[in-house]
Amino acid sequence: MLTLTSPVETPLHRLPAGAKLAALATFTVVLFWLKSPVALALALGGVVALHVPWGAAFTTHAARMLRPLWPFVAVVAAWHLWIGEAASGAAVILRMVTAVAAANLVTMTTRLSDMITVLERLAAPLAPLLPPRRLALAFALVIRFIPTLAARMVQITEAWRARSPRRPGWRVLVPATLAALDDADQAAEALRARGGAE
Repeated sequence: MLTLTSPVETPLHRLPAGAKLAALATFTVVLFWLKSPVALALALGGVVALHVPWGAAFTTHAARMLRPLWPFVAVVAAWHLWIGEAASGAAVILRMVTAVAAANLVTMTTRLSDMITVLERLAAPLAPLLPPRRLALAFALVIRFIPTLAARMVQITEAWRARSPRRPGWRVLVPATLAALDDADQAAEALRARGGAE
């Protein structure tokens, strides 16, 4: 979510985060009701149309954010071609790409702090069991730690390759886990030093 933030300011940034998240949830439910590839293609066209008015830089950034999805698209396409259900495969792929593109659009145009505020409001009924502020803080920390842990995993894998001709495989799991625990411990100490999460 941190890397998805759009470098281009659009009018969508000024819409309330709660409204955008509610619209995304409704749109996703509708997507799963649609079965026809034609209807799903129209839905995808609608999502693309929401990107285009904000310029080439915005649209290109959104397209780059879909890159991790393409291996899944290839696997789904190959499987459905193998079993002879091309129309069903097209529907699955269109639904998947449309849902992710819509979610990316919301994330690109919504600050993380605004999403956390919405999460706090939604978690208010859980206050007797779990303070909403702590849940929101945990949400933010998870989002922040994912890229950090991914980078740490890459460093550990490269260190292994520099010292051994064998593939790292499962051998990097223990040092990666210890690094994650160390990072979590340092984050906890920093939070305690600043008064913790009330």
